[in-house]
Amino acid sequence: MSRATDAAQRGVDVCVALAVLVLLSPVLVLVAVLVRTRLGSPVLFRQPRPGRHGDPFTLVKFRTMRDVDPERGLVTDADRLTRLGRLLRSTSLDELPTMWNVLRGHMSLVGPRPLLLRYLDRYTPEQARRHLVRPGVTGLAQVRGRNELSWDEKFALDVWYVENRSIALNVRICAETVLAVLRREGISAAGDATMPEFVRASTAQPHPPSGS
Repeated sequence: MSRATDAAQRGVDVCVALAVLVLLSPVLVLVAVLVRTRLGSPVLFRQPRPGRHGDPFTLVKFRTMRDVDPERGLVTDADRLTRLGRLLRSTSLDELPTMWNVLRGHMSLVGPRPLLLRYLDRYTPEQARRHLVRPGVTGLAQVRGRNELSWDEKFALDVWYVENRSIALNVRICAETVLAVLRREGISAAGDATMPEFVRASTAQPHPPSGS
């Protein structure tokens, strides 16, 4: 993107994030009450994540898991993920508070998803290019299979997005995100409640998304 186009995208991010936070405020309140009733405090999940250029920021989402408690058998994500949490994740309602991150400039509406800080030194130089842009609430990998994709496939799509991003592509990804949420596809990897940890660097090469 040119600087002008990047600035235009930032303007879109701010307007959309503000509109979502205002218009969906009743939904935000309802979900907060449900989380507080079913899971207790805190209502929000906060975790440091790498942003643009790997600079850390605090991601906020609605809490979907119980705290780790070995005595109660709550150790793995599958153990800790509640019925309410599964519903929030499948409908992406847990992501609504991330609009605050978008409003503050930590994230964009579209971009590679912000992963964990400990992954930073595990990327190849090619994979690390995913951090040349702001992370997104949704992204190309999220509409091409989400957690059903391997890490290699996700990173390849992330890098392809960085190298080919445009306003038109972002609009297309947002439209496909709505369909993906309605279909509730790719919520978790096979045999995992969410996604297995990324434990090694890969040499996967970026490739264009299907249909391009």
